[in-house]
Amino acid sequence: MNTEWIAVDWGTSHLRAWAMQGDTVLDHAQCDRGMATLGRDQFQNALLTLIQGWLGAAPVDVIACGMVGARQGWVEAPYVAVPAKPISTVPVRVPGTDPRIRAFVVPGLKQDDPADVMRGEETQIAGYLSTRPHWDGVICLPGTHTKWVQVSAGEVVSFRTFMTGELFDLLGQHSVLKHSVGEGWDDEAFTTAVADTLSKPEQLAGRLFGLRAADLLHGQDPATARARLSGALIGAELAATRPYWLGQQLAIIGAEALSHIYATALQQQGAFVETADATQATLAGLLQARTLTRQTA
Repeated sequence: MNTEWIAVDWGTSHLRAWAMQGDTVLDHAQCDRGMATLGRDQFQNALLTLIQGWLGAAPVDVIACGMVGARQGWVEAPYVAVPAKPISTVPVRVPGTDPRIRAFVVPGLKQDDPADVMRGEETQIAGYLSTRPHWDGVICLPGTHTKWVQVSAGEVVSFRTFMTGELFDLLGQHSVLKHSVGEGWDDEAFTTAVADTLSKPEQLAGRLFGLRAADLLHGQDPATARARLSGALIGAELAATRPYWLGQQLAIIGAEALSHIYATALQQQGAFVETADATQATLAGLLQARTLTRQTA
């Protein structure tokens, strides 16, 4: 296998890497050695353990995005202030690496008012826009911390982050609702909860306890409770982000299952939604970052 370069998506909890030949994936590997599990002196060993089978005598460029560039990461890649192109500056070189690799980290984006930051999503946005050079609209990137991003003339103009995914996990696993929320799904319960909370988001806290009460009094199915919890939280998010998605050209970049959930909620409100694969967008964005690195070498 002739690895030309290595693409890396290094988040808080996971590390994913791809052996690349141009824009073609030769191999893929991943592990749970995310940023949160590593000290600064442990990043290189974690990466080499994952990719050593792809390395030869000549040094290979490693282009990484995500939390690997945070203050607690392998090397800090300072944020770029918006408005700005998703990838507008040369990735930061990691000093003192193993001679078999040259490692670079893509900077994230920041917004001063209201205060907000992103790491990793900028690479997905760049990858998405790489095949849509004149695309203007709003991109939703659902996840633990969902991003809503306004894009115009190839630049990120503004963005907002919502901790909806983290709230879902905290409430479902560490609150009183852990006794009522289980696995499975109920489409009708989800769409009803989205609509109810979108129309009256101020009642969110009451609706949440209603999930526990419905279990105690009526034996509500745990799968229904899970869908209603998700619908209530996403409904509140959509109420807050209405200016972002109402009447806008809208794209969702994320994991297939979560993108489908968001698309369902938005389509219920009459929004036209395009979905894109997060991995493909990430690889296309990292390829852009690699090109920028080579042009300035």
